[in-house]
Amino acid sequence: MADFIDKAKHKVEEATGKAKEQTGKATDDRDLEAEGKGDRASGGLKQAGDKVSDAVDDVKNAFKK
Repeated sequence: MADFIDKAKHKVEEATGKAKEQTGKATDDRDLEAEGKGDRASGGLKQAGDKVSDAVDDVKNAFKK
């Protein structure tokens, strides 16, 4: 199960990526914008993985009862 710390880190990674992306757009820095998009996508994928992990744990727990 994805723990709270990991989930928080993934959320922060996504938020940081969004901030980098917006800063890159505002300053016309394409490298920073691209880095931000990558960070945002990575954070989002990790959050999706957290949700899948939690769902698998829920199914396992349902069969333990």
